[in-house]
Amino acid sequence: MSIPIRGPQGQYALFSVSHNCSDDQWSAFISDNRRNLILLAHYFNKKVLEIESDRIGETRAHLSPRENEALTLLALGYNRAQVAQTMAISEHTLRAYIESGRHKLGAMNTVHAVACAINSGMIIV
Repeated sequence: MSIPIRGPQGQYALFSVSHNCSDDQWSAFISDNRRNLILLAHYFNKKVLEIESDRIGETRAHLSPRENEALTLLALGYNRAQVAQTMAISEHTLRAYIESGRHKLGAMNTVHAVACAINSGMIIV
């Protein structure tokens, strides 16, 4: 089983697991553990990126709590009106949080900002 992973700067990794068991055993194992293997792949990649960024001195963007909350709610599938209502702010203020977070992450658009925040571990959905 191979799981493709993207890093926040466009890095690409492939996390693969295999075993020398029968096809039926392997199929059962994957069915039972697919979610955990995907999480393991992302946590492993996150740790590698942390080590790599320490090695090359890369500074990591820091989102404010409100920027983080806005991007998290968007990642969960809320639309902008729902996010604004949940955060008890206007859509104009929400737009400012999203744009600020997007700028800090170096993202091209809101979807890219959410993806960058998830990839870097700033938000977990």
